[in-house]
Amino acid sequence: MKSNGKTIDKIIEAIIFASPEPISGRRIRECIEGSEDLDIDSKVSVLNDEYEKNGRSFRIINVAGGYQMTTLPEYEQWVRRVFVARGRLRLSPQALETLSIVAYRQPVSRPTMESIRGINCDGVIRTLLERNLITITGRDDSPGRPILYGTTNEFLRYFGLNNLKDLPELKEIEEIIGAAEE
Repeated sequence: MKSNGKTIDKIIEAIIFASPEPISGRRIRECIEGSEDLDIDSKVSVLNDEYEKNGRSFRIINVAGGYQMTTLPEYEQWVRRVFVARGRLRLSPQALETLSIVAYRQPVSRPTMESIRGINCDGVIRTLLERNLITITGRDDSPGRPILYGTTNEFLRYFGLNNLKDLPELKEIEEIIGAAEE
């Protein structure tokens, strides 16, 4: 299949490469005239096979409900330098702890977060909201009707997840921590 003499695979590759955030298959099809029935997953698979065969340092992954080009983990130490130079988003241990509570317990209220952490979370919640990692999802029915928080697509993108089901189970985390301590 071609569009204006260009192969669809290369057009899809260019669209994903140019997108500053994960782009959905639906949006890719909207960009390509006459591609309503196009199987984006299979085209991405062909591209990834080509990248692997040619020893490329990147792949296309499915993250936050869309496709995004990403470098392979073995190139992280060099790529990280680009982000350090640009001041990439860094999270404090307190922010990571609070964010993990939101991710695993959402929708969750500030009082629940504070009871788990044992400390006031106002500042951390404000920071996570400013960085668009969490959002207000509603109000709880409990007394005082506290605000409920949940994670955002930016959270998924930041951690390289396609959806919340990709979060490691708590049992897996314990195994990872146990292996690291040995």
